[in-house]
Amino acid sequence: MAALLAPSGYGTTDDPGRADLILVNTCSIREKAAQKIYSQLGRFRALKQRNPHLLIGVGGCLAQQWGDRFFRRAPYVDLVFGTHQIHRLPEMVGELERERGRIAETGFCDRVRSLSIPAQPAAGAVITFVTIMQGCNNFCAYCVVPHLRGREESRPLPEILREVETLAGNGIREVTLLGQNVNSYGQTLPEGTDFAELIGAIGKVPGIERIRFTTSHPKDLSPRLMTCFGEIASLCEHIHLPVQSGSDRVLDRMNRGYVVAAYREKVAALRRACPGISITSDVIVGFPGEEDGDFEQTLELMREIRFDNLFSFQYSEREGTTAVGMDRPVREGVKRERLRTLQALQEEHTLEKNRACVGRREEVLVEGPSRNGYGDMMGRTRTNRIVNFRGTTGLVGKTVSVRIVEAFLHSLRGEMEERGGADVH
Repeated sequence: MAALLAPSGYGTTDDPGRADLILVNTCSIREKAAQKIYSQLGRFRALKQRNPHLLIGVGGCLAQQWGDRFFRRAPYVDLVFGTHQIHRLPEMVGELERERGRIAETGFCDRVRSLSIPAQPAAGAVITFVTIMQGCNNFCAYCVVPHLRGREESRPLPEILREVETLAGNGIREVTLLGQNVNSYGQTLPEGTDFAELIGAIGKVPGIERIRFTTSHPKDLSPRLMTCFGEIASLCEHIHLPVQSGSDRVLDRMNRGYVVAAYREKVAALRRACPGISITSDVIVGFPGEEDGDFEQTLELMREIRFDNLFSFQYSEREGTTAVGMDRPVREGVKRERLRTLQALQEEHTLEKNRACVGRREEVLVEGPSRNGYGDMMGRTRTNRIVNFRGTTGLVGKTVSVRIVEAFLHSLRGEMEERGGADVH
């Protein structure tokens, strides 16, 4: 959005009070994200009262879902634009500058025209995201994404490579490839390119030291992609592989397209291809029909696989999904208790995994100053663990060798090796 609006004279600011245009990019995957939008907009309402010329726009999935309903709840909003209308931002903002009023555009296009517009990384950044596709064809019962972002569309491989090469030339050292389901990348391209081929091509770009990607669907995780972890040096030893439930019965109701045994085998294959790989996942508790036995199967799967980390959520109904109105809904109190139990177990596993790092030497790509307030620097290991350590801002963008001395639930503490014997580049 910033890249699109730059030719119109707009630049970014960290101070909303100075803004002439505020765009709120929304998510509707979970209820909590949706609830936060109106409180955020409420804070901007006071700015609009002080500056009547301020334009406020709402984009993203919630804008696609609610459309002009935003105007009834937040009448001070000027613009609502859907997930296929981002390319029209300069046109719509220009119209509002000239005539004021309100605009709501949420129609789907034959293709996502904004997909090919490179995002601008923050000034001085050494890591960034690269969108490789948009949309999803899976239609999981709980998920609203296919309804709001449309069917899958992949960017051509040469176009992505050009963007990555430009980023590398501007100092980016790590890219994270983004898509609703990156494993199915290339299925809409006539040349039949797949995700493994894309990773292999990016792995040859000079200056790109690290490649990550998210998110993967287990049913589309191919043997060819798994072998990439053992063959492509810049592909980091980490994968986010959402399982959602450890119960076949619940997975079937979720329309996930795999069974637990298949998920277990893919985890085993990943660990054979790349010993020491970090595996993180997603779990939804309290999906309609989930019984105590189903939940226990999820806990058992966690004990067996021992995820490095886990994102876990209570099921919440999303308008337009097939799970709305399913029989045997789980009571809110039961969902809360199951979530507490699951998160407590995962905290044990995460801390166990982090403590196993103590004493190791880890390659850390330095991203910038730490947020811990102690004047430290911060970076990540190849397995995506945050490390805080003493250092200077001159290390930003460099990969340093750090010995891990302490482990916590959400981060590691390290000591940078003396430069005489360390790999700093």
